[in-house]
Parts: sequence; structure tokens; C-alpha cells
Amino acid sequence: MVAEIAAMSLWFMSAAILPDLTREYPISEFRQAALSSAVQIGFVVGALVSALLGLADRIDPRRFFAFCAITAALFNASLLVSEPGGVVSILARFATGALLAGVYPVGMKIAVGWGQKDRGFLVGTLVGALTFGSAAPHLLALLGGTDWRWSLTVASIASALGGLLCLATTLGPFHGTAPRMDIKAVFSAWTNRKIRYAYIGYLGHMWELYAMWAWIGIALTVSFSAHMAAEDAVSLARLIAFLAIAAGGVACIAAGVFADKVGKANIAILAMAVSGTAALFSAITFGGPVWLTILCVLIWGAAILPDSAQFSALVADFAPAEQAGSLMTFQTALGFALTFLTVQVTPMLANGIGWPAVFGIMSIGPAIGIAGMLRLKRLAPDS
Repeated sequence: MVAEIAAMSLWFMSAAILPDLTREYPISEFRQAALSSAVQIGFVVGALVSALLGLADRIDPRRFFAFCAITAALFNASLLVSEPGGVVSILARFATGALLAGVYPVGMKIAVGWGQKDRGFLVGTLVGALTFGSAAPHLLALLGGTDWRWSLTVASIASALGGLLCLATTLGPFHGTAPRMDIKAVFSAWTNRKIRYAYIGYLGHMWELYAMWAWIGIALTVSFSAHMAAEDAVSLARLIAFLAIAAGGVACIAAGVFADKVGKANIAILAMAVSGTAALFSAITFGGPVWLTILCVLIWGAAILPDSAQFSALVADFAPAEQAGSLMTFQTALGFALTFLTVQVTPMLANGIGWPAVFGIMSIGPAIGIAGMLRLKRLAPDS
């Protein structure tokens, strides 16, 4: 869990330090978005390669995790010597994303090997750790003030140490290893209807998740600026962005405790219902009383994540043990392919139609996800 937090601190680094970067360097809106979306598309490419080659099921996941976390740290640190927003820095973010495909899904592969009846809790804890790591850049940016180089350096060191820490973990009794590469394994994502509906739920969830995570700090800055000085708005927005994302991590772990008792699909449906509603209320309160906007965003942040772990746990439940790693990796590849679009388009849409309307569009994802989970429950009522 600690290793996951440390390594995933690289994900939103560019978004968290963006206000400081743009004060120091002239970066176009397209390149600002590209710094974040490059991580998404890099993750998709890395996850697809890993899934098709079955790397998560064929290689010792501890070594795979360690290699990817340490190498990603080096690429992230390269931003210290490259032009922010330049081609090299965007490519470095792409490489970081590709390598994180060997961290997040591989961490889930290690987690599900430790149990069967409590997988909702195990994966929930792992995804909670991922969330704390994803929230960390906002906290680092807050602590570092305008010194974005300090924040970047700390995140890089943390990721490298996380990779080394993973080598000290052990594999569980339910860990499965594939004897050879089987590209056909990923096709069961379609032929197995239970896995297919788990994928649909996950895609609905991802429509909303990373667009919110990547840009909520920027959106809140705009909202808060109506009531306070620009510098104060930036600082408060960073704090609330961190708290909102971290709240999702706490809720994810709590939901995992109940998921194995009341059903993983039921937890996912509840989380998406609250998340979609909170997105709409965040749109309604945008630019209004600061305390009310903060309340809506914190509820949104807490509800937006608990379903994520349950989609992955459902895939692990319905997949053969020796294919679980590849199918969870392929699931994340499809989800992050979608986030490449949402993360890139979100700030452009916001400039055209405003953040409240964008929040409303984000709420469509949970509605689709709920539909997928209801179909799954018809096939597997106890899921």
C-alpha cells in the first residue's frame, strides 16, 4: 500500500504545479492539457502492451512493479531539465504514464492473490492507496508554494523508494501465474457477459473520474476567485482538491469493508448514484458560497472512487486466476483510453460552455455505469 501511494504520486504532478509553471513559462492551453493527457495515453499504451503480452501474469509482479516505479521516477525527474510544455516534457509525461501501467494494475494483481472472499476489501484498500498517491501532488504543490521543482523532486524520490519497497512484499496463496502468453485471454472481456458488464460499469465511472481529478483544482480556482484574491483562491483550491481526492481513498477502503458483505455491484451502484448527484450539485453551487461549493465537491470526491475497486474485484471474481492480471490491466487500458479524451477536452469545453456545464456532462458517466451494474446483477444476483 505504501509503495502504491509513493509511485502514484507522479500521476497528477503536472496538473498540480500547472499554475506555477504558467507563471514562469508561456504554455499554450493545448500543451497545458497535453501535459496531463499524455500520462493517460501513455498509461493506455503501456497497459495494452502489458495485457496483450500477459506481463502481469507471467512476470514476478514485485520486480515488474519495482522496475516501472523506479524508471517512471527518472522520467518524472527529467522535467527538471526540460522545457515545461515542450515536446520533450510531454514525451516524458507519456513515458511516465506507460510505466505506471506496471504499477496500478500490477498492484491489484498482488492484492487479489491474498484472498477470494474479501477481494472487495483488498482491492478497495489498494485503490485507496492509489488515490492517496494521486492526491499527493496537490499537497506537495501546496507545501512547496511556488517552488514547483521541490514538489517534482519529492514525488520522484518517493516513487523510486516505493519501487524498492515493493521488492520486500510477498505473494499471496491465491496468486496465479500464466505459463505462457495467451493473447486470446483478453477476448473474454467480451465473450464473458459478467466481465463485459463489469467493464461497462468501469467505463462509465472513468468518464467522470479522471476529468474531475485532473481539473478540479483549476475549476475551483475559478469558482473561488469570485469571492477572494487570486493567490488565496489558488491555495484554497489546491487544499480542497487534495482533500476531495483523498476523501475518495478513505471512502474506497470503507466501501471495501462492506462490499464483500452487501455485494460489490451494490456498492458500485450506490457510489455512482451519489457521485453523479454531487457532480450536479457542484455545478449548481459553482461560483456561489465558497463553503457550499466545498461541501459538494468533498462529497463528490468521496463518492467518485469507491466503485472503481469493486469493478476490478468483480473482474477478478469472474476471471480465471491465471488471467486476472491481464484482464484487470486490459480493463484499465480501456478506461484510461477514455480518460485521454475527457482529460484533454475538459478544459477546452470549460472555456466554451463553462465549468458548471462540464460538471453536468461528467454526471452522464455514472448513469451509464449504473445501467451496466443493473444488467450484471441480473446475471449474478449475489455480485
